[in-house]
Amino acid sequence: MKYKYIIAATLCMLIAGLVNGCGHKSEEPAPTLEGYRFADALGQEVTVRNPKRVVALMGSFAETWLNAGGELVGVTDDAFEERGLSLPKDMVTVGTYNSPNLEKIMECSPDLVILSSETKEHVALKDTLNQAGITTAYFQVTYFEDYLDMLKTCTDITGRKDLYEKNGVEIKQKIDSILSKKNSLPSPSILFLVTYSGGAIVKNSQCMTGKMLKDLGCNNIADKNKSLLKEFSMESIIQEDPDYIFVVPMGNSDELADKNRKETVEKNPAWNGLRAVKNNHYIILPKEMFLYKPDAKWGESYEYLSNILSGEKK
Repeated sequence: MKYKYIIAATLCMLIAGLVNGCGHKSEEPAPTLEGYRFADALGQEVTVRNPKRVVALMGSFAETWLNAGGELVGVTDDAFEERGLSLPKDMVTVGTYNSPNLEKIMECSPDLVILSSETKEHVALKDTLNQAGITTAYFQVTYFEDYLDMLKTCTDITGRKDLYEKNGVEIKQKIDSILSKKNSLPSPSILFLVTYSGGAIVKNSQCMTGKMLKDLGCNNIADKNKSLLKEFSMESIIQEDPDYIFVVPMGNSDELADKNRKETVEKNPAWNGLRAVKNNHYIILPKEMFLYKPDAKWGESYEYLSNILSGEKK
């Protein structure tokens, strides 16, 4: 009888331990009996159940979902026009990234819609979609670390841990290897511009490409001279005289982008006197790598910049 009490007591302790362990709150997304649960970028508790009819309202998010082994039934037009994703011919286009078509989204009968928390047009759809019984998941991706987090969540949903390793961990290892050599690189001052039809915008290190340049040891002049973020000032740029000038053109036409850049930036007589221009350190960056999210090619973007800074790429 004594042994029975000991065994019973031991079982109770084990059960209590299991209950306490289950009650421990983890920061990782958690599988549940009802589906897979995680907190999205808007703080929503999202539960998904093996989604097969997924609509992505951003080309880069569509690509991330595909990189995670997921399936899509609807995308915005940038998935085709900007990213050139290989998608089935019957894939539904549900409008543009910044003007998604709610009716077309609903016609897809989605069990999950992937949206951007930074886009007001996406946030505006949340209540309507949720009230219709459609699960929404919002993500915020600016830096590689954000992409890695999103990919982890997506591969947790799809159960494709192998694709997290291939399209996430291996990319991180490549980036870490590149950054480990940054001490052998110079620490130049840089100006980073995004040009568009109306002029040019100076960007600091808090944007995607700005962060990559900072990671590589560059000193962005707009981090110190914040007035450049409010107004493009040739006088301030001349005063700072950066070692490198990096430019990413916006727009669908490369010819128009070149024309706008020449008319809005390079027309100033003082431009050719800048150190970066005289030393051939005035670099036009490909928008596919530095305007759009690189996703699984993020390592290639870091490598591209590293090769410029090391002098390996002219």
